[in-house]
Amino acid sequence: MSESKINISLPDGAVKEFPKGSSAMDVAMSISEGLARNVLAAEINGEVWDATRAITTDASIKLLTWNDDVGRATFWHSSAHLMAEALESLYPGIKFGIGPSIEQGYYYDVDFGEQEFDAAHLEKIEQKMLELARQKNTYNRSDVSKADAIAYFKDKNDEYKLDLLEGLDDGTITFYQQGEFTDLCRGPHIPHTGFIKAVKLLNVAGAYWRGDENSKQLTRIYGVTFPKQKALTEHLHLLEEAKKRDHRKLGKELELFTFSEKVGMGLPLWLPKGAKLRERLESFMRKAQVRAGYDPVVTPHIGHKDLYVTSGHYEKYGEDSFQPIRTPHEGEEFLLKPMNCPHHCEIYKSKPRSYKDLPVRLAEFGTVYRYEQSGELHGLTRVRGFTQDDAHIFCMEDQVKGEFKKVIDLVLYVFDSLGFEDYTAQISLRDPEDKEKYIGGDEAWEKAERAIIEAAEEKDLITVTELGEAAFYGPKLDFMVKDALGRKWQLGTIQVDYNLPERFKLEFVGSDNQKHRPVMIHRAPFGSLERFVAVLIEHCGGDFPLWLTPDQVAVLPISEKYADYAQEIYKLLESEDITGFADNRDEKIGRKIRDAEVKKIPIMLIVGEKESSERTVAVRRHGEGDIGTMKIDDFISYFGREKSKSLG
Repeated sequence: MSESKINISLPDGAVKEFPKGSSAMDVAMSISEGLARNVLAAEINGEVWDATRAITTDASIKLLTWNDDVGRATFWHSSAHLMAEALESLYPGIKFGIGPSIEQGYYYDVDFGEQEFDAAHLEKIEQKMLELARQKNTYNRSDVSKADAIAYFKDKNDEYKLDLLEGLDDGTITFYQQGEFTDLCRGPHIPHTGFIKAVKLLNVAGAYWRGDENSKQLTRIYGVTFPKQKALTEHLHLLEEAKKRDHRKLGKELELFTFSEKVGMGLPLWLPKGAKLRERLESFMRKAQVRAGYDPVVTPHIGHKDLYVTSGHYEKYGEDSFQPIRTPHEGEEFLLKPMNCPHHCEIYKSKPRSYKDLPVRLAEFGTVYRYEQSGELHGLTRVRGFTQDDAHIFCMEDQVKGEFKKVIDLVLYVFDSLGFEDYTAQISLRDPEDKEKYIGGDEAWEKAERAIIEAAEEKDLITVTELGEAAFYGPKLDFMVKDALGRKWQLGTIQVDYNLPERFKLEFVGSDNQKHRPVMIHRAPFGSLERFVAVLIEHCGGDFPLWLTPDQVAVLPISEKYADYAQEIYKLLESEDITGFADNRDEKIGRKIRDAEVKKIPIMLIVGEKESSERTVAVRRHGEGDIGTMKIDDFISYFGREKSKSLG
């Protein structure tokens, strides 16, 4: 092959020859013009590049479009730069922090200085963005020396970019420029602004520079863009649906949980109905765990600081933990526990273990505490105190894959029972370029990663692999679930750990009568109960499965004359473990039905003169209407069938 040629390997296995210096866009054009019109970026040897960047060596290539997660992320990152250009043209002299893509759109942090800005200005900025987009300005990448980059931003008096430059090495710095706007940026970006056809700036919030409450608060502007107006219209409709399903709104309306400033930010209070729902989830999981051979344990909410020094959590999470609790005894310090696993290691260690005892499976609904920044707290999805359906399996090396597969089965059982049908398993591995972030040696990591990859393959899971997303002590399998609105959530995690057994000197006596280290598997199908409930509320819009609903039945007498019969029915149902209430208020039956519908009570039993005399109930389903009259025993049988169906 000529030195002026390079070989490009395509995802289908084909290899094509191109002139040296060709770009991913040239490759796309060689396939079809239609494809080229949709290419936003490309993976070159696994690294995401601009589609227009010259390729000078043999390479494997994957063309990225709007249909790829990375393609959309590139589109939204470029949109953040377009928004910054619009802002700079409308508010000369402003300064910019960071402007990344996020899961649904992008944001940019802005220092407006003395200039006035509020959310009322967003429409004007949108119009400017569309005006600039129509110019089809290219995103041009250039390598810049650190000295030149510093000089450029010193001239602009931009302390934020100068701060970012301090952490960058010379030879790794790039600028991107489109139109009149230039920014410090690694990229990549879409070919030109003309791809951006629809713009919506969503909201404005405050954000401290680098997340430090002692730094200046900047203005964070959130936005979303699309290559077609129709896609934006559909997205905005989903956002409206999301508002209706917001777990904070429904949690209040359904009387599930609350927060109190006197108790403390990020510390949820579960109300009676929410406690019922939570207890049912715990009971559901406990039964599943008993069937799977787990033993329940209970550990304290605090632990000696030395426990977390040994585990490595103090080094890795010390800054995100609450400050140590100091006792009157000199030098004695305790921490609110950030993790349950160190406690479980000590339980395992409490007596000698033989290979005949393994696997040991310890399960706990353990409450842990993390000091999240106040600006990052969000309902139940981001709190400072939360309960994990935590378990740790201690096993021999040849048992790891089998145990891992059993945990996958448990996670999928949970998803099936609660109506989560669309999910992907993310294989989270360590970053091979930054091993300092992790504890443990290469051999242990390679064994653990191989076990996860093979288990996922053997269970036929749809997987994606993410480098750098492993826990600090081991690789993991994270389940990424899409809810009813298509939003992606991380629910459920399984982790393989060779490191904590080493740190805690855990042992078992093998068949060779020698001492060996067990392998540890961490697993939490719900993850955080708080977060899981939040996602479940928004997934089902507060219409929980019948088996899980706090109030399953409302008995509604049509007048006070039938209140005693309603109460009798309610007590009978209660004895059959059917929960709810009798609504004996002095209200018209239409009002009682409306109120029960608003509270999303799955089943309403209407009782009046006919029902009272015939010992029946008129059955009504939430969202469906009347389904007929039943004898009490028949209703109890009907309820049992419906409850079983709701378990999936």
